[in-house]
Amino acid sequence: MSLTDNINNKNKEVRLIWGLSIASVVIYINLYLVQGILPLIAETFDVDISHSTLLLSVTSFAMAFSLLFYALLSDRVGRKAPLMISLYLLLLTDVLMIFVTDFLSLVLLRLLQGVLLAAVPAIAMAYFKDELSQASMLKAGGIYIAANSIGGISGRLLGGALSLHLHWQQVILVILAISIAGVLLVHYLLPNTTKLNSQEEPKARGSMFSAEDLNGFVVHLRDAKLRQIYLVGGLAFLVMVNQFSFIQLHLMSAPFSWGRFEVTLIFLCYLSGTWASYHSGRWIKRFGRRTLFRLSLLLMFLGSLMTLVDTGVFICLGFLMTAFGFFFIHSGCNAWVTHRAKRHRAKATSLYLCSYYLGAALGGPLLMPFWHHWGWEGVVLGSSLVMVLLSLVLLRLTKDEPMILSAHASNG
Repeated sequence: MSLTDNINNKNKEVRLIWGLSIASVVIYINLYLVQGILPLIAETFDVDISHSTLLLSVTSFAMAFSLLFYALLSDRVGRKAPLMISLYLLLLTDVLMIFVTDFLSLVLLRLLQGVLLAAVPAIAMAYFKDELSQASMLKAGGIYIAANSIGGISGRLLGGALSLHLHWQQVILVILAISIAGVLLVHYLLPNTTKLNSQEEPKARGSMFSAEDLNGFVVHLRDAKLRQIYLVGGLAFLVMVNQFSFIQLHLMSAPFSWGRFEVTLIFLCYLSGTWASYHSGRWIKRFGRRTLFRLSLLLMFLGSLMTLVDTGVFICLGFLMTAFGFFFIHSGCNAWVTHRAKRHRAKATSLYLCSYYLGAALGGPLLMPFWHHWGWEGVVLGSSLVMVLLSLVLLRLTKDEPMILSAHASNG
């Protein structure tokens, strides 16, 4: 390969990483915006603020199952087309959000958005695997997950800041403008061709989806280690994302009485997770999955307990620990799934993310009774019970992993 070809391939890899990372930021701004404007939603649509937290659960539920459809679709028609179409349709739903006048319509529209938001996370890791060298894969995955957290932080903080001065329609207009700019940039950056291998992803003639397509899901579900990874991701996200919802309600009540924007600042704790995601690939190579996954879960548990001290400082420290631990587990699981799946990679990733977002969707209703009966202490109790189950799965998942991975010991 000539020097010019090497430079062109390198530029293409950089454009792909940037394109999918920006797409991720757009997706997670739109997904998590509602978590930063809970008081504005409650006020605008005349619902209890605790009920407004269910909007995230509804969207996550729709995302969970839509991921499976996009995995099938992208393995059949390529990665870029379904990804870009979903992003442009997302812009249309943002326009429709401006005209929503009742909470039920908002719930239904968020369900539709959940379907569209699923495309990027369903396709991204398989897109990386198709286009990137093995040496670039772990780094790209870490950067992409870091972009997820940046998008999540941005959506919540933007929402909280804008809700101080703007009405619902005006907030959505600002988000729409940001999304349009992001989508156009993604369209420009993403490569026009993929290396999708027809031998690796079989295509049946005469039908959109074949038995072989569905068998791709079955192959991964028969893999005990992949099932455990899926469960780890779902349980970890159940705890983390819903803790961030309920802590807002706690901080807005006495004795804290934080304001609309102040309460969204708790999402700055995501930055510890951004840092963990970025470095996850290098640390796993150096220290091994078993050690780091277990330490990360310990950080999540200790962070949750620290919030029971119930001061602003300890709550923030606790969430910094929880975010660090969670995002390391998530980054590691995401890369592990992609590496382990030799065929039907988009399906393997979508099954992981389906479990991941089902955790988010089920966590709100699961922890709501704990919140109503015992407040924040109840949420910590419910989360701890989930983390006990998570620890059992994680111990089983990593029991055969070496303490330190060598270059030949990370085959998944």
